[in-house]
Amino acid sequence: MLTVYTFPHSRSLRATWTLEELGLEYRCEHVALDKGEGRSPAHLARHPDGKLPVLEDGALVLFESVAICRYLAERYDDEAMLLSKDTAERAQVEQWLSFIVTELEQPLWNQAKHTFALPENKRIPAVIPTCAWEFERALKALERRYTGGEYLVGDAFSLADIFLTHTLQWAESMKHRLPQALLDYRARHRQRPALHGAIAREKAAAERPA
Repeated sequence: MLTVYTFPHSRSLRATWTLEELGLEYRCEHVALDKGEGRSPAHLARHPDGKLPVLEDGALVLFESVAICRYLAERYDDEAMLLSKDTAERAQVEQWLSFIVTELEQPLWNQAKHTFALPENKRIPAVIPTCAWEFERALKALERRYTGGEYLVGDAFSLADIFLTHTLQWAESMKHRLPQALLDYRARHRQRPALHGAIAREKAAAERPA
């Protein structure tokens, strides 16, 4: 049985969403980061920095959302739904995954760190406007290539759409203004049953008695 360690409203949603899209059986285990469980010896044995998500598949233990989602698609996606069989399209999915996590997401994470995630004495509020500028710059780069289609790559839903939808949702929750085309894109993919299933699984795990 696959096990994924999660915390609602975190990057773990990328892993549970991928699991749901693939129709896989899995166990969802809540790690209460807000109560310090990420720093427990048990969780540090899974993730050396105490973060989420973490996937266990037998003896294999994986952390980092890109690695987890790519592994699931490689290992269990016989129809290549989330990573195209076409070499050029697959390369484009990989391209966008890299862009999303290194260019589009990083300013958001820096903003979050200096707003609430870091210890208060480590936060530097003066960097927040720079984070907003960096995000806007990356967003404009995305707009130059995104053509307004239903999917980011080709004519099928892929891991790139999971990661972009999740990151755009994060941006909107942090009060960044998004162009209408990307708001429409995000809204379409937010309606996917697999996403709703993933959110419900994470919520249920968080509410389950310890």
